[in-house]
Amino acid sequence: MIIGFKQFINNGFLGVFLNYFCASNGFKVENFIVSARKYRPSVFDDVVGQRHVTDTLLNEINNNHLAQSFLFTGPRGVGKTTCARILAKVINQKEGDQADQDYAFNIFEMDAASNNSVEDIRHLNEQVRIPPQVGNYKVYIIDEVHMLSSAAFNAFLKTLEEPPKYAIFILATTEKHKILPTILSRCQIFNFKRIQIKDMVEHLQSIAAKEHVEVEQEALHLIAEKADGGLRDCLSLFDQMVSYCNGKITYDKAVENLNILDRDYYFKITQSILNQSISEVLVYFDEVLNKGFDGQLFLNGLSEHFRNLMVCKDKATAHLLDVGEAHKSKYEAQSQSCDLSFLLNALNINNQFDVDYKNSKNPRLHIELALMKLCHIRSQINAAVTLEELKKKVMSI
Repeated sequence: MIIGFKQFINNGFLGVFLNYFCASNGFKVENFIVSARKYRPSVFDDVVGQRHVTDTLLNEINNNHLAQSFLFTGPRGVGKTTCARILAKVINQKEGDQADQDYAFNIFEMDAASNNSVEDIRHLNEQVRIPPQVGNYKVYIIDEVHMLSSAAFNAFLKTLEEPPKYAIFILATTEKHKILPTILSRCQIFNFKRIQIKDMVEHLQSIAAKEHVEVEQEALHLIAEKADGGLRDCLSLFDQMVSYCNGKITYDKAVENLNILDRDYYFKITQSILNQSISEVLVYFDEVLNKGFDGQLFLNGLSEHFRNLMVCKDKATAHLLDVGEAHKSKYEAQSQSCDLSFLLNALNINNQFDVDYKNSKNPRLHIELALMKLCHIRSQINAAVTLEELKKKVMSI
């Protein structure tokens, strides 16, 4: 009798065979848990970068002023669902409960992206009527709530307005503007922020220490920047880098694996622009293209570089420079060579060419023309100053 492949997998024969094969060949078989799950916070104190939310929730719990309907809104991967689960756990805890006590019977999670019909909400409303068998509260977490249909929202309104005293609703969304005003008015709204690079770097350092992974701080900064404010994305990139670097994450390896243009290119190109060397700038840009980077991406990176140089020129704005210590000293040194007028003109040119990029029929020439104009900024400034002095002399005669 021939067993189908699907049945073969379902019966577990494949897993048994693989375990036997790996064990007989000296391979160690372990179930790997991704960092985003392994280090998911279990208490409010462990939540990264959302202190304004966690402190408010704890104060509401301690002062017995807890609302019954919440809306957690913010970018993906910043801790909305995690905070919802922690809140559900904390309000059901009793004195003497163990820290790892399971409260799964009190927590009901629903993905509104796939359960967005009126029938799904009616089924939820029927569940709400049943009081909790264990603990004090039943907590309903509705993720991606903006995906509910208008009819489903209307069916949910009455329950949300007058819920039973034991029911807590936590709605989570990345798109608050798509939710009906009548729903918003019935919820206590918490806005989750993008997580700062500094906070993500500190979190990665603590995880690296626990996992016995050697890391360079500059590499962690690159990972945090690539994550764009989402801690879940940051941890996924960290796992990827650990596998790629075999336990030792360096800046060069991070640049290579994450497909990020090395900052040293921007420093070298800026110096060539200051020296008004068009040939050097074009050669560097050719190297950038040969590495597979898009011209517009390069232009945006150069604009960010000029912006970083600008904030370095004043102590009042120096804290806005969010890079590693090694690159911070480079920015401070190069900013001394750049006049404020040069940087303002450079940003203006880059912005104009960025806007016109999509309409260009020759993208490479479009960026090269921008670089040529950048090389002539200083000469134009000097010519303007000379012309102004000449006018003053003529008027004084």
